[in-house]
Amino acid sequence: MASDTNRNLKIIAGADSFGCALKDSLVNHLRSLNIEVDDLGTDTYYSVGEEIGRRVSSATNNTTATEIRGLVACGTGVGVSIFANKFPGVYAATCLTAGDAANARSINNCNVLAVSGMSTAPDSAVEILESWLKTPFKSPCPASDSNPWPPEIDSFLESSIPEMSKIGSEAVTPPPSDTCAICCLAKNRDFAPVDIMPGGEMRIVRETPTSAIVRFKAGSMEPAHHHTFGHDLVVMKGSKRVWNLSKEEKYDLGVGDYLFTPAGDVHRVKYFEDTEFFIKWDGHWDLIMDEDLAAANAAIDKEI
Repeated sequence: MASDTNRNLKIIAGADSFGCALKDSLVNHLRSLNIEVDDLGTDTYYSVGEEIGRRVSSATNNTTATEIRGLVACGTGVGVSIFANKFPGVYAATCLTAGDAANARSINNCNVLAVSGMSTAPDSAVEILESWLKTPFKSPCPASDSNPWPPEIDSFLESSIPEMSKIGSEAVTPPPSDTCAICCLAKNRDFAPVDIMPGGEMRIVRETPTSAIVRFKAGSMEPAHHHTFGHDLVVMKGSKRVWNLSKEEKYDLGVGDYLFTPAGDVHRVKYFEDTEFFIKWDGHWDLIMDEDLAAANAAIDKEI
């Protein structure tokens, strides 16, 4: 088997409590081979897996002569490898046999070895580690019946390196700010003016029971009116004040605020900013006026 240990090598090692003893044995073996080891000690499997993954990932683009790899151990060897693999350029593999380690190096260029503290004896773990240290990428391995890879597979493995290095490194595109299902109902849809209330417009989403998205410009008002059915509303943008004249109550509403107005309650509204809200009636939409704009203006001037 061709040796992969002719380069300077540094191993970053760590384990959880279930893999600590096995990790200590392997660290001692590495040091007996005069391989530099940075032993991070014992932590939870996710923390140690993340930390080793982060460090190996950070070293993948280094220009020094020293190659950085990782060694992680937990009860099964699986949890630590999952967390290490969160980072771009990290190819962690759980290996239970020396053949697994050879395959992982040959096929996947594995740079973080994960071992099982509950399933692997120290002597077997040393064999796994030796196989992982000595097997170069693309070399004959058990998966190739210990024969050189055919040219087409060798070419595939070679081209996989730049492709694998991109995994996890792509910039994550933030979701659009208007992914809310209610907000998207209003996007690219026509709104009809509310003729009896200047400054207002509405988009009916559903008929009977009715739901709609309503917009009002800053400074607009709704003169006192009532509906045959009660309605719920949620403010999505802006701010408004609602006077429930039937109950002699008033409510200041901003983004995210909810209000239910019972059937028949007379109410008046003032909009302080450009405002949008989602509204749902228990039945069909109707609007029965109880005053005109002039009377509403006069009443609101006294209130504000």
